[in-house]
Amino acid sequence: MLSTKKDCVAMLLAGGQGTRLGVLTQEVAKPAVPFGGKYRIIDFPISNTINSGIDTIGVLTQYQPFELNQYIGNGQPWDLDRLNGGAFVLPPYQKGKAGEWYKGTANAIYQNINFLDRYDPDYVLILSGDHIYKMDYSEMLEAHKKNNADCTIAVLNVSIEEASRFGIMNTNEDGSVYEFEEKPRHPKSTKASMGIYIFTWDKLRDYLIRDEENKNSSNDFGKNVIPMMLADGQRLFAYEFSGYWKDVGTISSLWEANMDILNPESGINLNDRDWKIYARNMAEPPHYIGENAEISNSIISEGCNVDGKVTNSVIYHGATIEKGAEIRDSIVMPNSYIGANSRICHAIVGWSAEIGENCVIGAPQKAPVGGEWNIAVVGPEVKLERNSVVKEGEMKGGNK
Repeated sequence: MLSTKKDCVAMLLAGGQGTRLGVLTQEVAKPAVPFGGKYRIIDFPISNTINSGIDTIGVLTQYQPFELNQYIGNGQPWDLDRLNGGAFVLPPYQKGKAGEWYKGTANAIYQNINFLDRYDPDYVLILSGDHIYKMDYSEMLEAHKKNNADCTIAVLNVSIEEASRFGIMNTNEDGSVYEFEEKPRHPKSTKASMGIYIFTWDKLRDYLIRDEENKNSSNDFGKNVIPMMLADGQRLFAYEFSGYWKDVGTISSLWEANMDILNPESGINLNDRDWKIYARNMAEPPHYIGENAEISNSIISEGCNVDGKVTNSVIYHGATIEKGAEIRDSIVMPNSYIGANSRICHAIVGWSAEIGENCVIGAPQKAPVGGEWNIAVVGPEVKLERNSVVKEGEMKGGNK
């Protein structure tokens, strides 16, 4: 009989609502939001997993799960359709006739202990489904093994000014963690937790059960499980990551991350053949560039028809941009239509939106205000009549 035992199993937390993305996440979970012309946000951690040699991944869904469940399917686009292992969509666990929502990050893993026991892994990798980055988890796993660690936490060095926005790991010279501070007012270090953890499974299993038995716990890794392990003197280590990483939890950060892929100096390269980002894409014809089109420093995906001017923008598959329209510093998501002579600047146009002729969406900006860009947003499937105006920072569509 084929053994199902695995060295490491990944668990991807993909149930987040993403309320700060407004109309873009009213009907889809944040990890399912389109990114970079042809991807979804969730493509990045899934691709990192298979590129790192980890072939078994549980995807924990909750909020608006249908689109994400359909998108992941059997995992074939990421080479995760396996006889032993592969990709598994894991909704909240059903008990009898009633289901129980995931109450926190730790509870989500607790509810899937039986799934993990099936593979009897030595180690469990915990990931978030809403970050844009490339990371070799196998190197982090090797560091975990070398340190004989019970838990290894990926950290990113941030500025001292930013540190108060993160969970901060205070470490000894050997990288061992002696203290964890959640959003400290006066941070002692700049090692910010990335929400990426590797646990030795038998140790994590015990702590998940203990945490669940504590009725006062919020069942969260950062707030409960990790502090409990530290208090018990378990071996926790920080793993420093130095590459590109962005939490795309706001409209401004989602826009910034899309713009970063147009900047060779940003550190995120989607053309890296040694570390590909895989995606499930519908078959589309080649894009068409009309005789009136002008395009510079932009990504134009499959199936697009462009007859206008596009500058420093990301145009997703199936979009149409009519003659005289001008797109600058903006994101146009799949299957959207931009009417003739419309002006779109510092904006996001949601999927399947229709922008009439002579519309003005957004306005030029030189710099973010208080760290945030005032991005104009037109929601998915919204239809704007000709001559409509959406001001900078304004959001059209849904209940917004």
